[in-house]
Amino acid sequence: MDDPVQGDQLKSIVQRIERLEEEKKTIADDIKEVYAEAKGNGYDVKVLRKVVALRKRDLNERQEEEAILELYLQAVGESA
Repeated sequence: MDDPVQGDQLKSIVQRIERLEEEKKTIADDIKEVYAEAKGNGYDVKVLRKVVALRKRDLNERQEEEAILELYLQAVGESA
């Protein structure tokens, strides 16, 4: 009977995933340290996280969303 699972190949894949998960944890810890440094220097970490998230997005998409947000705020009397 042929074994449909290639043991060596599966073991290699699992080990690669484990290594990448560890690298991801290390990077996440490094990012956490940078945010802690920013907070220690008086920066608002919540706002800083928003800045980082906004910079990841497409500028045109972001501008369109901001325009719609402003329109909605005006409609509910929350904006000048």
